[in-house]
Amino acid sequence: MEEKRLKCRLWLEIDGKRFFGPGRDQLLKGIEELGSLSSAAKQMGMSYKKAWDMIQDLNSRGPQPFVTFHKGGAKGGSAELTEFGRRFLSRYEVIVSEMSAYKATWENKLISMWSE
Repeated sequence: MEEKRLKCRLWLEIDGKRFFGPGRDQLLKGIEELGSLSSAAKQMGMSYKKAWDMIQDLNSRGPQPFVTFHKGGAKGGSAELTEFGRRFLSRYEVIVSEMSAYKATWENKLISMWSE
């Protein structure tokens, strides 16, 4: 029997261009957890350059910076979410959670058509 699933992803677009979604969500959570852009990128299997570009895009196109960087000493630099970045991430997570709760109902409604 074929498995049928409804997939949902939440993206925020600015002027028709993707701005925030699952990848940036995961990157910000990694920065929050690990305190480092390099470590967060590594954890995701992403190049440092790609992660850097994503954060620069968030910081430049957002209404406020999402991440701040601190130049390093003996152990290297660090990165941390700004208060705005933490609030935005938290609100995004609430919306994703609410969307997931409805997904099961929507999925059942669509898939039930196969047995009609």
